[in-house]
Amino acid sequence: MAVSLLAHEVSDLCLGKPALKPLPLSATVADALAALKTSDDYFISVWNCSDHSVAARNGFAEENDDLGCRCVGKLCMVDVICYLCREENLLSPSAALKAPVSAILPKISGLVKHVEPSSSLLEAIDLILQGAQNLVVPLPAKRSSIARRKQHQKPSSSSTICTSHSGGEFCWLTQEDVIRFLLGSIGLFSPLPALSIDTLSIISAEVLAIDYYTPASSAIGAISNSLTTQTSVAIVDSEGIFIGEISPNTLACCDETVAAAITTLSAGDLMAYIDCGGPPEDIVREVKARLKERNLEKMLEEFTILSSAVTDSSYSSSDEESGLSPRRSLPRSGRYSRSFSYSARMVRKAEAIVCHPKSSLVAVMIQAIAHRVNYLWVIEDDFSLVGIVTFSNMLKVFREHLEPFA
Repeated sequence: MAVSLLAHEVSDLCLGKPALKPLPLSATVADALAALKTSDDYFISVWNCSDHSVAARNGFAEENDDLGCRCVGKLCMVDVICYLCREENLLSPSAALKAPVSAILPKISGLVKHVEPSSSLLEAIDLILQGAQNLVVPLPAKRSSIARRKQHQKPSSSSTICTSHSGGEFCWLTQEDVIRFLLGSIGLFSPLPALSIDTLSIISAEVLAIDYYTPASSAIGAISNSLTTQTSVAIVDSEGIFIGEISPNTLACCDETVAAAITTLSAGDLMAYIDCGGPPEDIVREVKARLKERNLEKMLEEFTILSSAVTDSSYSSSDEESGLSPRRSLPRSGRYSRSFSYSARMVRKAEAIVCHPKSSLVAVMIQAIAHRVNYLWVIEDDFSLVGIVTFSNMLKVFREHLEPFA
């Protein structure tokens, strides 16, 4: 029965999860940009570490205790890109990157929550439904001698490495982790998984959408909101036909130079610019021409310098010459498996994962997990946009099913 799931603790979902690489709250936006470009994950965690000696004097801390360290948020490349697109930062991106990382940290509280390993699965689901996107969980204290030696090594840059909680490590759980765990026991919820998302009433008609010909710059607010809500921005035509999306997942695979494209292109052209195959040459030329028209050539020059300063030799010579390299070329190809896949695309070459209102709950779960997205666009046979279904919508259904056993 589904009640057996209630015996599981959060620690059961942490098996195999990597330790977080913390960025201190005292870091700059440039530090965050450099950390993102070398990260294996879309997001990096930002930490505020208190003086442990104070906690120790009050009896709240022992040796290697992490009580004074708290994860206060998370950042991804989209946060940096939206920040650089602000009017005051367009003329001098390098100056903007000297700002403290708090300038781009989402101001919405509760997106990241600390939980104990002994917290129940039900408690984790409740926190997610209350707005938490990442649950920070302490990892077991047992570590190899190699790991301990690394902890005591002097960091190469005190501005980008948080050393206050070097005695302990944390991982975080996402909505995807919880959905994946539930999928492993989906048979316990029968007949719920076979019901359509329409029947379950979990399709949200409130979506972020923009017309194909609208300037992409007008969508910056929507892009930022979609990152907060873990959704995306739909691109539609005048008749409401779904054409594609501007996805934070795709933008997170880009570098900071994409801000130039957002500043100058339409929503439809931006979709093509960040497409998996790379930007067409004609669109790159268009971006350069429009930057020149707006006297923003300095912006492009600074981006070229920035790319050289915060990255290694990952860009090709042609990218360096153009100054526009929308996609980062890191050696970790697995991270971009979803964004580079054409197999899941619908017609019109929209990089979007879609489903039908009659799709079953389990089918939608599998589809979302397979493509590493937190949502699916729901469309009719004529490609008209019905709405969106999210992991949060799905978790509400499972939470209601478990309520009698709580």
